[in-house]
Amino acid sequence: MSVQFSRRKKNEENFYDIFDNGADDVSCGGQDDSGTQDKQAGESYTITDMLGREVEIPADVNTIAAVNSAARFITYAGAADKLVGVTDLDKKGEPGMPYAYVNRESFADLASTGSGGSEDTTYAEELVTLAPDLIFAYTSDTAALDELSRQTGIPVVGLYATDMFAEDFLGSLTLVGSVMGTEEQADKVAEAIRGWQKDLSDRTKDIAEEDKPSVYMGGMGYRGPHGFEGTCALYPPFAAINAKNVVDETGQSGALLIDLEKVTVWDPEIIFVNPSNMYLINEDYEKNSAFYDNLTAVKEGKLYSQVSYNYNSTNMEIAIADAYYAGSIIYPEAFSDVDFNEKAEEIFTTMLGCEYLDVLDEAGIGFGRLTIGE
Repeated sequence: MSVQFSRRKKNEENFYDIFDNGADDVSCGGQDDSGTQDKQAGESYTITDMLGREVEIPADVNTIAAVNSAARFITYAGAADKLVGVTDLDKKGEPGMPYAYVNRESFADLASTGSGGSEDTTYAEELVTLAPDLIFAYTSDTAALDELSRQTGIPVVGLYATDMFAEDFLGSLTLVGSVMGTEEQADKVAEAIRGWQKDLSDRTKDIAEEDKPSVYMGGMGYRGPHGFEGTCALYPPFAAINAKNVVDETGQSGALLIDLEKVTVWDPEIIFVNPSNMYLINEDYEKNSAFYDNLTAVKEGKLYSQVSYNYNSTNMEIAIADAYYAGSIIYPEAFSDVDFNEKAEEIFTTMLGCEYLDVLDEAGIGFGRLTIGE
């Protein structure tokens, strides 16, 4: 997060990074850390944010601004109606960022707090003019938060998460709910996430390794879009269902680019692909069709989508839906009682307040079977 005391630039670039959209991206690791608060009678009280900073905030918070991707947590916690400023990227309201899409009409009328995205610049001067009661920021950069608070004179509360199901993700969510007085919604979402995590694990944790088909995730972006070679070790939706991800054999963690010859050697039984980057895979197919046609999964029609969940950091509802979809494909017996469409809409409605599968389908990035070369 870069803090600059400058006005918003015109014609900002769309900083769209499908997998790693910013230094504060969620990795495959995790830690237990949660924000705390100590309410005092009077005009203000002190909380401890997710970065361990003590922040004095007003007892009554009526207007808030979001920088980086903090608007996502604010939406999950049911406090989006208190927003008076979001980033330029948030205001684009693209389907790949569900929290921004469902709020696209209201976000369009709000002030700009920064560029958003991987090269985010925060508009400190505009925040001074906007004068919200509080600023929420999603970052691990404590110095930047302190500097933003110094420049604006406004309390800045840091949110952060290290993993898909990490306690600090849930802590960030419930901290927003506590500060904004929307504890009921925030706690409801946090409890639901814990329930989905347990359900996914319980369905798959006892499946023997020899009974698990090998799987590969391709087309993942990493600081920009990538084709089939873009993949992830310890890919969180696979890890959530104890899948046999062939890329884990590399001993690495997180996003990486793999040599396609290695994929030939692995020859995964089931392949998942980010539909947003199918155009790159199809372009490569025109030049290298033999590679794809010789893969067992391609020959047997076992190529499926995994919707990109890391557009402007982690869209948790997409990540959880990805895990359920992958589970239904990899372990059909273990998920035989799950109607994926119903489960996905349950997730979206709980976290976003509305159904979302049709939005993904209409944008051409939905769940389903894929065909290379079409």
